[in-house]
Amino acid sequence: MLTAKEIRESFKTFFEGKGHQIVPSAPMVVKDDPTLMFTNAGMNQFKDIILGHKDPLWRRATDSQKCLRVSGKHNDLEEVGHDTYHHTMFEMLGNWSFGDYFKHEAIDWAWEFLVDVLKIDPKNLYATVFEGSAEEGLDRDNEAASFWEAHLPKDHIINGNKHDNFWEMGDTGPCGPCSEIHIDLRDEAEKAKVPGAELVNKDNPLVIEIWNLVFMQYERHADGSLHPLPAKVIDTGMGFERLCMVMQGTKSNYDTDVFQPMIQAIGSIAGVKYGEKEEQDVAMRVIADHLRAIAFSIADGQLPSNAKAGYVIRRILRRAVRYGFTFLDLKEAFMYRLIDTLIESMGEAYPELPAQATLIKHVIKEEEESFLRTLATGIKMIEGIIADTKKAGKTQIEGVQAFTLYDTYGFPLDLTELILKENGMSVSEDEFNAEMEKQKARARNAAATEATDWVTLREGNTEFVGYDLLECDTEILRYRKVTQKNSSYYQVVLSRTPFYAEMGGQVGDKGVLTAGDEVVEVTNTKRENNLPVHILKKMPADVNATFHAAINKEARQAISCNHTATHLLHAALRQVLGTHVEQKGSLVDATMLRFDFSHFKKMTLEEIREVERVANAMIRRATALEEHRNLPIAEAKAMGAMALFGEKYGDSVRVVKYDDSVELCGGTHVANTGNIGFVKILSESSIAAGIRRIEAITGAAAEDYLYEVEDVMLNLRSLLNNAPDLVSAVAKSLNENTSLQKQVEGYMMDAAKNLRDEIYRNASEISGIRILKIYGIADPEIVRSTVFLVKNDAPENTILLAATRMAGKPTLTIFISDDLVKNGMNAGKMVREAAKAIQGGGGGQPGFAQAGGRNEEGISVAMEKMEALVAAEA
Repeated sequence: MLTAKEIRESFKTFFEGKGHQIVPSAPMVVKDDPTLMFTNAGMNQFKDIILGHKDPLWRRATDSQKCLRVSGKHNDLEEVGHDTYHHTMFEMLGNWSFGDYFKHEAIDWAWEFLVDVLKIDPKNLYATVFEGSAEEGLDRDNEAASFWEAHLPKDHIINGNKHDNFWEMGDTGPCGPCSEIHIDLRDEAEKAKVPGAELVNKDNPLVIEIWNLVFMQYERHADGSLHPLPAKVIDTGMGFERLCMVMQGTKSNYDTDVFQPMIQAIGSIAGVKYGEKEEQDVAMRVIADHLRAIAFSIADGQLPSNAKAGYVIRRILRRAVRYGFTFLDLKEAFMYRLIDTLIESMGEAYPELPAQATLIKHVIKEEEESFLRTLATGIKMIEGIIADTKKAGKTQIEGVQAFTLYDTYGFPLDLTELILKENGMSVSEDEFNAEMEKQKARARNAAATEATDWVTLREGNTEFVGYDLLECDTEILRYRKVTQKNSSYYQVVLSRTPFYAEMGGQVGDKGVLTAGDEVVEVTNTKRENNLPVHILKKMPADVNATFHAAINKEARQAISCNHTATHLLHAALRQVLGTHVEQKGSLVDATMLRFDFSHFKKMTLEEIREVERVANAMIRRATALEEHRNLPIAEAKAMGAMALFGEKYGDSVRVVKYDDSVELCGGTHVANTGNIGFVKILSESSIAAGIRRIEAITGAAAEDYLYEVEDVMLNLRSLLNNAPDLVSAVAKSLNENTSLQKQVEGYMMDAAKNLRDEIYRNASEISGIRILKIYGIADPEIVRSTVFLVKNDAPENTILLAATRMAGKPTLTIFISDDLVKNGMNAGKMVREAAKAIQGGGGGQPGFAQAGGRNEEGISVAMEKMEALVAAEA
């Protein structure tokens, strides 16, 4: 029996023998494509080639790509664990042809690999072909069917509809028919009852798709029309986990050596055995699957958070924790303990896992502990909701309440339902689903974007000249209009551009396009499918003119200073803290820089200052930029350049070097470190377990910061009579203030004691209850202290009523002794009613309450009202 490792390698070796270049998996987390958060298919890393934005380095390629499908079009999350073959993170085995071979070879080689190499019984295989679409004006894919007929009987070649057998990248772009390969894994008795052909694409867990061969031969335009692609593309994807199930003779992906080591480890931690209880089996499958998704995402640089891709990872992690909490009785963090088992299984194929093991464990453990605290809080809140609902004589809580628990506190609906069921109650799922749909609608409306087809004026690709030039002459290659949130803008692609398109944490350039007397502002420069697009609010009058493109030079210089400073700080951090420090994210704009890095404890003030000293020493050395463009990746690494996990590098890279700082980087930088002036770290903080963040400024911004600090010092010195020793003067002033404050507190306490004695002497009665009254002008703090002095005397059958004013603000205060509170009297209710007289409101405890208002003339009426309320309840 082949192991998972052997199956993966056999696929790549087979296609390498067919002239394919083996390429490494791209990161699972997508960083520079605004249309995608995660790699959800093997073709993602080749999008720019398929779209024609980049020439391929090889006409044939093959790989095993790590993918994640949990949101959007491919949302498998809720099915994961409950069936045998859905996953969040999975591996996609694929082979590609970019304008080289097409359907015939793709089909023949797929058959050869499955039947001749892996020895799969051909009688269990079925192939689907596109049946055609009258709506699209497309005939059946008879070409693909004819090639399949060389391998399969006709009753194993099945027509598939547009949904299953016509693949599209999106609403527009490359598309084409596809041919799926399915396998029937049922036993012979089952096959005799129902032919496998009748179960293809019918959600039978043992008649499943294992390979999809996509034949990209069309391009869909915004008007829905289809046009032939100039260069046809083969894009195939085979589910690695499903193939392992086939080759290892199991009925479930989870029974293969891909998952079993983790499932056994989970069982050991939980003290249960897989296969004995279905709900526990589901929980173990969920955890084993989700752990892979979480670990690979963190290794690729995506930490759990409350936004975008980070929120998706947090959702996955919390789903796994919740299944362990509910069904395996795991009430403490446990998932981080499974990382070593995962590394044993996949670390050889994906070295980023062992390299980032410590970070992965830290992040997962902290996230687990945080969510377990959330679960504990949520359970207390549900208990309160249950008590209130029962008190109201109901057995069903409102869906809005359950949704608030879910949306605000991350408390899952099914756990809410479980707790309610244990208490003989339920939740209105219709109301919950309605709230969920409202939220989704808000998200859809916020993200809704419409774009016209590209208007192509000239063929060609953009030449970026921004490393060497800040302005140049250029022409428009193509443009389109984009509408989002009721506003429109234009995306423009230029033949040559000095504008840096946002990437790698560096913001895009701004500037202008000039033709004659017309000046058009470029508000931003973005990167879409590796295509630099210039954002314009309006199009030029003559789109065919020759333009002069010029960036904002001052902003570019400031951005470059900040970007180079991140490199110097990175080198300084590794020197001061240790070589475990690695970049985990950055943001560079014209005003500041932000740098995230791996480190497991808060930096001390001295460490921060030492990092600044090292970086500023490098700046003062005025080291010139040593730049290497199009350098083979192996040579770059030999120079000492560090490849960051989670980044996708080509065979040729750009190296940016200043002294000991050597990095792979495509951003813009200063010609000489002396241009930076100096760098000042403003803050250091934690953003996740094992991840620290520094924010810093350089150049003119750093100068302005020092001037602000200097101004504060000068103003302080002036306030302290130009004291030569400012620290001693401030300390002396604080000590004097503390002493005076204590004197004031003493005077106020004396005043409170005198007031207490006075109201005791002037006490009255209402229905046999002793009434202490404070009325007129009085400091609220003295009144409050008086109340507590009275309370400390522990009187019985006593009520204190205060209606006072100070600086135009009226205040009402009520104190009721404990014995009267036990008899049902309530200061909070009384003060709220009386506060109407002063146009205010308030509340408090049954024994003590206060209210404020706007009408100080109403305190006499308020006092009368409080007395009347006491009389009514006495």
